Amino acid sequence: MVREEDISRFATKIYDEAQRLITLVGDIIKLSQMDENSIPVEPQSVDLYELAQAAFDRLQGQAALSDISLTLQGDHSCVRGVPQILDEMISNLCTNAVKYNRPGGTVTVSVEDTPNGIRLSVADTGIGISAADRDRVFERFYRVDKSHSKQIGGTGLGLSIVKHGAAYHGAQLSLESEPDIGTTVTLLFPHKD
Repeated sequence: MVREEDISRFATKIYDEAQRLITLVGDIIKLSQMDENSIPVEPQSVDLYELAQAAFDRLQGQAALSDISLTLQGDHSCVRGVPQILDEMISNLCTNAVKYNRPGGTVTVSVEDTPNGIRLSVADTGIGISAADRDRVFERFYRVDKSHSKQIGGTGLGLSIVKHGAAYHGAQLSLESEPDIGTTVTLLFPHKD
């Protein structure tokens, strides 16, 4: 049914779509586990600065292709939590900051131990989010820029995982954004004794 010269292209497309579905199923399972407080891992001390550095290491290639500079500032600060969920949260925020940025833009992650808790913020100089969309960006499958969602990729669950992960860890989540200026997402984790 398929011409010989088209087999490779079709196989690649099938593989890519299968990978996207596997990621989607994995994200839905993570959200369900957080909803039910049934994460099968014991909380432990996790260094948010180290997780942010690891996320940046994974994003170096993508950031370089888009001429986006990555900056990590602050201190090594630990919270009590589930490493895999915290890593996913930080990765999702950093990935979005790169994806929705502009060539020559910046992504800055700050980790700071404050009197109110451990604060992690991810700031970008990207496209920003309109006031009408700000309340909805943490909903499952919601996409601000539907016209580019296919090219940008992802499952539409990244920020929902951030929201549920924040709730699971007792962290406050806030977002500040202006169209054509950028977005800052902040997580404030309570000090735990």
